[in-house]
Amino acid sequence: MVNATSSTVDLVGDETALNVARAALFAALLGAFAYVSFPYPLSPAPVTLQVLGVFLAGLFLGPLWGGASMVLYLLAGALGAPIFSGGGAGLGVLLGPTGGYLFSYPLAAIAVGAIAHGGIELRPLADRSVPRLVAGMAAATVVIYGVGVPFMWWNLDMTLRTAVITGAVVFVPAEAAKMAAAIGIVRSDAIHAE
Repeated sequence: MVNATSSTVDLVGDETALNVARAALFAALLGAFAYVSFPYPLSPAPVTLQVLGVFLAGLFLGPLWGGASMVLYLLAGALGAPIFSGGGAGLGVLLGPTGGYLFSYPLAAIAVGAIAHGGIELRPLADRSVPRLVAGMAAATVVIYGVGVPFMWWNLDMTLRTAVITGAVVFVPAEAAKMAAAIGIVRSDAIHAE
């Protein structure tokens, strides 16, 4: 008979457990940000704070765990958790007109994290320059539009020009505001990122 108390088994390392918890936290944060949603008369897609959550996941978790947190978010929403824009959930949302934006989130978080941190290793955000942070978020925005706009174009049977204007161009000021907010959060004295 084996004495279970005499030996311990470490199923997962402390660092991995902490990273999984952080990824789950950022997935939940993105779900909360999705509730800050309102219709935008210039687009079939609503304005939400989700992209800010994507930026923050990439910045604070880095490319690997930031991307993982977005995958976790998509899985939870696909399985029925009401965490997409306006409380939407399920595969119907993922396959609908705005599904491309959602599918882009893991890639966008990876882009932000990789550029901001200069690779896959996390570096202190206080040491990263503002232009580097902006470059990472700008690349993420290009990824989001690059996947979201064609998906909307295909789903809504609109011209490509209309899709680019209503699915990307009209959102540029909102994305710039989200970038500024993300930089403000990263540079805040109240938050110390490692």
